[in-house]
Amino acid sequence: MPDRFRAPVPADQASWDMATSEGLSRAAVSGEVLADLADDDPRIVVLTGDLKYSNRTVDFEKRHPGRFYNLGIAEQNMVSVAAGMATFGLRPYAATFASFLGLLCAEQIRTDLAYPGLPVRLLAHHAGISLGFYGTSHHATEELGLMRAMAGMTVICPCDAASTRAALRSTVDRDGPIYFRIGRGREPDVYDAAAETFEVGKLAELRRGADLAIVANGITVAPALEAAELLVADGIECSVLDAHTVRPFDADGLCEVARSCGHLLVVEEHNVYGGLASACADALVDGGVDGVRLGRLGLPADEYSLIGPPTHLYRHYELDAQGIAGRGKALLDPSSATSRA
Repeated sequence: MPDRFRAPVPADQASWDMATSEGLSRAAVSGEVLADLADDDPRIVVLTGDLKYSNRTVDFEKRHPGRFYNLGIAEQNMVSVAAGMATFGLRPYAATFASFLGLLCAEQIRTDLAYPGLPVRLLAHHAGISLGFYGTSHHATEELGLMRAMAGMTVICPCDAASTRAALRSTVDRDGPIYFRIGRGREPDVYDAAAETFEVGKLAELRRGADLAIVANGITVAPALEAAELLVADGIECSVLDAHTVRPFDADGLCEVARSCGHLLVVEEHNVYGGLASACADALVDGGVDGVRLGRLGLPADEYSLIGPPTHLYRHYELDAQGIAGRGKALLDPSSATSRA
C-alpha cells in the first residue's frame, strides 16, 4: 500500500457510524431549503429511496408530510414516478446516493426525464468517494460523464451549504431536468452563509492570480483555496475557479482565464475521464485556445477507487491541499509530463 495512504491524517469522526455522521451533517441542507420553498410553492414534492436521514429530506417530511414520498429501495422506479408527477405540473425532487442515482438510474434519467425534458430535480448526495468505507459499489466516480452527455440536462455541483441553498433556490423554475451532485453534508464553508447569488452556467472566481488557475467544484473547492495559499508562500500567484455548473459549461469564461495565465489545473472528485477535466478540455479545443498547459487531478482512469475513510482517500488521491499544491508546482515545471491542449 502506498506510503501516502498510510500517512497520518486528521481523524474523520463521522467515518464509522451513522449516528455520529447524522450529527455532523450540518451542510446537508436540501430538506430544509425545499421545505422553505414548498411553503409558498405547491408544486414542490420530494421523493427518496429509504434515505431520508442520510440526505436530510426528513426535514421536508416533518413540515410537508403529505408531499413526501418514500419509494423504498427501488431507485429506478423513484425516477420514473418523479417523471410521472412532473407531467402533471409538479416539481419533483428525487434524492438518493449518487452511485445509485447517476449510475443505476441512468437509463430512466435519459429516457424518462432528459428525452421529454421534464423538470425533475435529482439530488445525488454522497457523491464521489465520500462514502469511502462503503466501498466501490457506493462510490460515484463515473456518473458525471453520463449526466453531462445527456441532451437537455443541467448539471450542478455545489461546494458547501451556502452554494447548495443558492443553487436550489435559483433553479426552481428552470426548464428541464437538473442533476445536483452533492457531498455528504460535512463540506467546509466556502461561501458566506447568507450568499444568495448563484448563476447557472458561469464560473465563480474565488481568487485571482497570474501564474496558475485551479478549476474545481464540489468538495475540491475548499482544498483548492488552501492549496492556493500554500503556493503563494512559494511565490506562485494562483486563481481559483468554482466550476459549479458542468453543463451548461462556461466555455468562454474558461478560455479567457486560460489565455491570461497559460496553466490550468483541474481538480475533481471524479474519474479524470468524462467529468470536469473533459469539459475544460472540450472548451479549450472548441475555443481554439493553443499553448495552454492542462493538468488533470482526480481519480485514475484505469483504476477503481480504494476503500477507507474519506479523509484518507482524499489524501491518497492528492485531493487535499498539499496534493493539489504539489500538482500545481509540477504543472508549472516545463519538464513535467502533463496534458497540453
